[in-house]
Amino acid sequence: MNAVRLHAFGPAENLAYERTEAPVPGPGQVRIAVRAAGVHLVDAALRAGDPNGPYALPELPVVPGREVAGIVDALGEGTDPAWLGRRVVAHLGAGVPGGGYAELAVTDAERLHEIPEGLGEDQAIAMIGTGRTALGILGFTELTEDDVVIVTAAAGGIGSLLVQYARNAGATVVGLAGGPAKVRQVSALGADHALDYNDPEWAERARTALWGKSVTVVFDGVGGPAARAAVDLLGPGGQHLVFGWSARGITGGGPLDLDPDWLAERGITSRSVLGPAMLARFGGGQTGLRRLEEESLAQAAAGKVVPAVQRFPLAEAAAAHKALETRATVGKVVLVP
Repeated sequence: MNAVRLHAFGPAENLAYERTEAPVPGPGQVRIAVRAAGVHLVDAALRAGDPNGPYALPELPVVPGREVAGIVDALGEGTDPAWLGRRVVAHLGAGVPGGGYAELAVTDAERLHEIPEGLGEDQAIAMIGTGRTALGILGFTELTEDDVVIVTAAAGGIGSLLVQYARNAGATVVGLAGGPAKVRQVSALGADHALDYNDPEWAERARTALWGKSVTVVFDGVGGPAARAAVDLLGPGGQHLVFGWSARGITGGGPLDLDPDWLAERGITSRSVLGPAMLARFGGGQTGLRRLEEESLAQAAAGKVVPAVQRFPLAEAAAAHKALETRATVGKVVLVP
């Protein structure tokens, strides 16, 4: 089969599209003929060999990728035969690359979800990982029509879903994105106000557009100056919910270091909502994550949200990584064999 393998940590060019042996499913496993594979910033951190990334670095060579969708084409011993031939999506697990950047991938049958009718494989990929994270983030607040929300990375995979969920709740939504094309995308998603965070006057424009309303929630996936300006717009009792810092590596980027006394004085809560915090809130372990996955797929299948997807050929995984790292993508990045 064809797959993308990493033989040495480093730049995106180190991702090699090459022939390799097809995986064989073990007991309780299935093999999936991959039609779509998800790409994540964590994949890029692992590829680069970042020792400060969220997970330990894998042994090399390795096939990256933790999310796949396709058709079950082979079963391991003891696996329910009803899975054979079904259209499925699975998160292959966090912590280590799962072999998703390939034409064939193996996973435990217990990780599978049948893809709902009418939902494409690329859309299912967007919902199985990014979608479950968006729902998990929303679980830290209860949005209503009285809320005024800022989404700092509103054209990204998670941010584009948060914009739609917030609008569905009746909240007023300010969506931030970088550049005119992304701003137009955010406006099309339904944001009440779509603004370019590269504009030094964006915060003042937001104040004017909101007619004196205080921001109640900032969903922060960027960090850096844009997040700082967004937090400054929060009113008393506001929430700053951090799910990433994609501005890392950019001048002034990275997670915010907010003064606890300043936060207390303004009655603002700032917290990370990823990793252990999310697992603890939703029951922990695979059981809690699976519930989020099921609900995420159901929301998309019902048309309540439409995941934004940007596709790259599997052979162009390096280009996908470059685009993701330079924030040149819109929505969830997906590789297509």
